Amino acid sequence: MASISMSKRKSKLTRKPDPKEVCNCVIVLFKFLHRIPAAFLILFLIYLWSSSTTIISGNIVHICVSSRKLNDHYCLSAGKTQPNFEIPIPIINNSSIYLQTPNQLLMRNGENKDREEEIANAKKEVEEQLRLHRSWISENKQAECGGRGVYVYDLPSKFNKDLVGQCTDMVPWMDFCKYFKNEALGEPIPKLGNGWYQTHQYSLEPIFHQRVLKHPCRIYNENEAKLFYVPFYGGLDILRWHFKNVSNDVKDALSLELIAWLEKQKPWAKNSGKDHVVVLGKVSWDFRRKDGSWGTRLLEIDQMENPIKLLIERQPWQPNDIGIPHPTYFHPHSDDDIMAWQWKIISSYRKRLVSFAGAARPGAAESIRSILIKQCNSSADNGNQCHFLDCSSGGCDQPESVIELFMESEFCLQPPGDSPTRKSLFDSLISGCIPVLFDPFTAYYQYPWHLPEDHEKYSVFVDQEEVRQVKVNVVEMLMKISKKEKDDMRRYIVYELLPGLVYGDSTAKLEKFQDAFSIIMSSLMERVTKMDSTA
Repeated sequence: MASISMSKRKSKLTRKPDPKEVCNCVIVLFKFLHRIPAAFLILFLIYLWSSSTTIISGNIVHICVSSRKLNDHYCLSAGKTQPNFEIPIPIINNSSIYLQTPNQLLMRNGENKDREEEIANAKKEVEEQLRLHRSWISENKQAECGGRGVYVYDLPSKFNKDLVGQCTDMVPWMDFCKYFKNEALGEPIPKLGNGWYQTHQYSLEPIFHQRVLKHPCRIYNENEAKLFYVPFYGGLDILRWHFKNVSNDVKDALSLELIAWLEKQKPWAKNSGKDHVVVLGKVSWDFRRKDGSWGTRLLEIDQMENPIKLLIERQPWQPNDIGIPHPTYFHPHSDDDIMAWQWKIISSYRKRLVSFAGAARPGAAESIRSILIKQCNSSADNGNQCHFLDCSSGGCDQPESVIELFMESEFCLQPPGDSPTRKSLFDSLISGCIPVLFDPFTAYYQYPWHLPEDHEKYSVFVDQEEVRQVKVNVVEMLMKISKKEKDDMRRYIVYELLPGLVYGDSTAKLEKFQDAFSIIMSSLMERVTKMDSTA
């Protein structure tokens, strides 16, 4: 579930080495892995198997899994009622992360089915967290401060601006500088119209920072504030160390300095950080290192337990983790920009039934991508029902290629990749393409403020285990969905969801709509109000 590999994203970025040389190195690596003696692989799997534990205390079961390569030890604690879906737990094989549900994990470890009730309890806890998060959604469509001001800490530049300044060598083979232009929106994409930019998926932190600085509820007296925003670019801090041979002390240095700085602030000491919010532009797993070397341990530091953490992918059993949308390429400036785009995509001719923009995961045994690609390609002889855009060969380098494909497709396949969430989910939604999901953690357990609890309004769910066992042909299944059902879902996506899934530019003037940022701020303000009423 951690974004352990940058491979699925690197085709969108500028590389310093020759791409062919990089590809050849990867091929050599996989060939080497396949030559590892079977006995060694068996021992390796036994090690991973033995790293999973189930601890029972009273009426609570804690299911944990750890791995040296994952560099962490994750636990899921129980609640009571069986929900609709399973919560994935990260497992490691010899080349990548894949997802396994608690039930599957227990069966692998030879546990009895009596444990299923405890597993169901854990899922119930997660669903109750999401209901709590949804209770903070404000009914007010416009910002109403009412004494609930937000204070923006003026952090030393090393915690944010200086990180952006390291864009040339943040990752050895990538140059991020072009993605930080235009207040981190990236370079414009004139072909797609007003408000379209080449936004990188990890640019959320500076984008959000710019918006908060201009929020109407921002105040400059910390003694009058109800909410405190900490503009730490923790995702960029992590990114610069991912592929460099440095110690864990070096990776954690800035996080520890941040905690030391915050503890000197009076507002932090007053409520132990409970009224503070941090926005992190990478997945939760990247900030939860306990052992090993991947990521930092920012969110494992005790002082970071209380603040609200807004992430593009939350950890399902962390109540103060809240998922917020990945940044897309669309950043409207006005209501007219949104309405013009709504009209364009609702009237778009959708000549394809299904599309999938992505790449296979040949090193991940549990991945269903190869099966989906095969089903998609085999349907090409049947009226070109499905189109596969291979991102591994550079097919997704240009954002307009992806958006145009989604605009001409009825359904967009969104299987998990290196982690369950996908930026592509939001690209498909803002293109009016109905997402087909295979893992509830891709969306249903993630975005309580931006996506409805009734997921059937905007998506189609297919159990990935049925795909893995080839019990269902997804393309053939989608062919059976009626035109009325498709039209109803698309209208809901375009008119009800789309405005709230995009981040307007820093000077956006939206009156009819709430964008993703406005929804976040309104929900945070509502939470502050309810905290005060129960204090």
